[in-house]
Amino acid sequence: MTIEDRIVRSIRRRRGVAILRSEVARLGSTAQVGRVLAKMVSDGRLVRVSKGVFAKTRINKFTGKLAPAAPFDVIAAQTFRKLRIEVWPGRLAREYNAGRTTQIPMAPLVSTGKRRIHRKIQVGSKTIKYENF
Repeated sequence: MTIEDRIVRSIRRRRGVAILRSEVARLGSTAQVGRVLAKMVSDGRLVRVSKGVFAKTRINKFTGKLAPAAPFDVIAAQTFRKLRIEVWPGRLAREYNAGRTTQIPMAPLVSTGKRRIHRKIQVGSKTIKYENF
């Protein structure tokens, strides 16, 4: 069984959509794992979300093309959970959820408290933005 087969099997067995490089790092050397993940991204089997973070893909039933296997907010939430970064909804989302405004926030904005985060999380054209309080 090749390293690629082992990594593909390991990714397929995972429940979540977000995959960390560190979760499959034990299956081969650093260079081998990097090559396999890069090949899977170029083939469309994975989408790169951030440095060392990937997301599974599936065939979209409407277009027939490969797309991320979950919505952007689910991928971002799983990524933060796996990286053990605690985030909360941004100010605009909190105001909307509390009923103080009827404007639906369009930009994905999360609050990190007093913690400063510079990690770029992006799928396609959607990017997470951070705010501190």
